[in-house]
Amino acid sequence: MEWMPLIMFAVVCLVLLTGYPVAFTLGGTALIFALIGTLTNSFDSSFLINLPSRLYGIMTNYTLIAVPLFVFMGCMLERSKVADQLLDTMAKLFGALRGGLGLSVIIVGMLLAASTGIVGATVVTMGLLSLPTMLKRGYHPQVATGLICASGTLGQIIPPSIILVLLGDVLSTAYQQAQLEMGIFSPDTVSVGDLFVGALIPGLMLVGLYALYIVILSIFKPDTVPAISKTEREQGNPRDLMAQVIKVLIPPILLIVAVLGSILVGAATPTEAASVGAMGAILLAITQRQLNTEVLKEVMLDTTRITSMVFVIFIGASLFSLVFRGFGGDEVVRDILTDLPGGAFGAIFIVMLVMFLLGFILDFIEITFVVVPIVAPILLTMDIHPVWLGIMIAINLQTSFLTPPFGFALFYLRGVAPKSIATGQIYRGVIPFIIIQVLGLSLLAYWPTLATWLPGVVYGN
Repeated sequence: MEWMPLIMFAVVCLVLLTGYPVAFTLGGTALIFALIGTLTNSFDSSFLINLPSRLYGIMTNYTLIAVPLFVFMGCMLERSKVADQLLDTMAKLFGALRGGLGLSVIIVGMLLAASTGIVGATVVTMGLLSLPTMLKRGYHPQVATGLICASGTLGQIIPPSIILVLLGDVLSTAYQQAQLEMGIFSPDTVSVGDLFVGALIPGLMLVGLYALYIVILSIFKPDTVPAISKTEREQGNPRDLMAQVIKVLIPPILLIVAVLGSILVGAATPTEAASVGAMGAILLAITQRQLNTEVLKEVMLDTTRITSMVFVIFIGASLFSLVFRGFGGDEVVRDILTDLPGGAFGAIFIVMLVMFLLGFILDFIEITFVVVPIVAPILLTMDIHPVWLGIMIAINLQTSFLTPPFGFALFYLRGVAPKSIATGQIYRGVIPFIIIQVLGLSLLAYWPTLATWLPGVVYGN
């Protein structure tokens, strides 16, 4: 019966492949296995007594209040046409350069990632707005689709990312558990703010590597990333263009600075900063003259729908983890990881590989709530820095979401791309960016200080 927890995990993956809702799959499978275990005397049903206290802990968790606030912020910005205006302005600003439109897409993707933190919304928005523009101006379909997918997934790693909020909460509990197991009874803490600050350098590094790839293409394959035509560039007054840049670029940058800056200087917690972001998004929509009762209603409905999905999955994952531990699953996983050759490096490599593969069938929410609580306490007892581990997980999942044939970002773009774009072109287009992601992940693995240095400077830990 020692393999029961692993069998239960495998059953969950198989049921999810049928398209059954995640939350009910996690909770239902856990209850069925708990019943089987009770009947065979291999499971202590008293573990389920802890479920109400876990649910109460979820409901009263102050950190998780940031989730609906950041979701509201992202939905409001999506409705306020910020992406449309940003892309148009950046294209005019960089269009005279070969690859200039591609660089514009990267910059807008970065700003949207820092404004919304929602990958699906960013990929779909960029696909609808920038893909027709890039194709019309002669960009190779593979370059255009790959760039949009990669830029859209920056919301995974650039704060305020929803995944970093959820990872921060889960890793905080795992880190304290790991320290208690090591006999440290006054444990240090890790917060969402630590992950936000730790993600800045790796996130900007990926943006820089994307931009470098476009520059290299513009030098060696200029036909794939042409400049905007001279006739189109000469339309309009340069002074008017600069005024447009200031008008369009300054508000979202101020919003990003208000959210991240308040966290960096210690003026606000991530939850408080999320409320600043939500209010700022409303003001930005008002200044863009995009806010009315219909838009507000749609934003509220989207926020409620996404937030409800997150917390229902959280409840299902809590039930799953209780039953998993009741079967001794944490001990089974611990034995597997500690017996691997290579020590901590071998354990990290296997965990990252498993998470990468799971990213094909599970969203980041399920992986964060189901897999991370199982493996993180074990890894953190191996003297692994929690911030570095969190950023590694985020970039790893970002890479998984880009990888054919199951990457979520590919499905998002396929849904809005014109029929003239073949699915194979989308798959081939993301391959250079997957290589860039692996390079970024390798650099972070070799130099953990890329993630740990800035939090140490900001928070002094």
